[in-house]
Amino acid sequence: MNKYARGLVVVPFGAIKMMWTKLYHINSFSGPIICQISPFTEITIDRGNLSIGKRFKMRDGAKIRVRKGAVCEIGDNSSVSSNNIIACREKIKIGNNVQLSPNVQIYDHDHDFRVKSGISEGMYKTAPVEIGNNVWIGANTIILRGTKIGDNCVIGAGSIVKGNVLSNSVFLQKKENMVKEIERIG
Repeated sequence: MNKYARGLVVVPFGAIKMMWTKLYHINSFSGPIICQISPFTEITIDRGNLSIGKRFKMRDGAKIRVRKGAVCEIGDNSSVSSNNIIACREKIKIGNNVQLSPNVQIYDHDHDFRVKSGISEGMYKTAPVEIGNNVWIGANTIILRGTKIGDNCVIGAGSIVKGNVLSNSVFLQKKENMVKEIERIG
């Protein structure tokens, strides 16, 4: 779909979705009325707080889920791309001018598998995630709880990020291919 046709669909739909979200979550959502949100997106606020900055964009298949007591903040001119997942149980803060490539997943929690009944009990370990300003996150990246990414960073595609990434840096994960011959029996 060309950019003009997309604009004719996405901008009015985004305005309707934002108005509905503001009305339905009057005390827990703040953001502009006019933004580019695809019709095929999901925003779930379950007694948490979501704040979205100006010129926000959200593409097809993207999901933002803010659970009870959690806070999710997304800065100005930031973009959530196709099939992204932002799942918040404590706090996720995304700065200004942040671009998420397709299939990026951001989680501020893990299942706590140490409980007696395993993950079925629904216990979580949480730690805040913070992404600075002017950050580009490559496709298929997973950002885990307790991660802090500084300003002006690039995160390479396919990375799994946990911990601190210093400002003004490029984060890459080298992946090693290993091919072994199958030993036949008999």
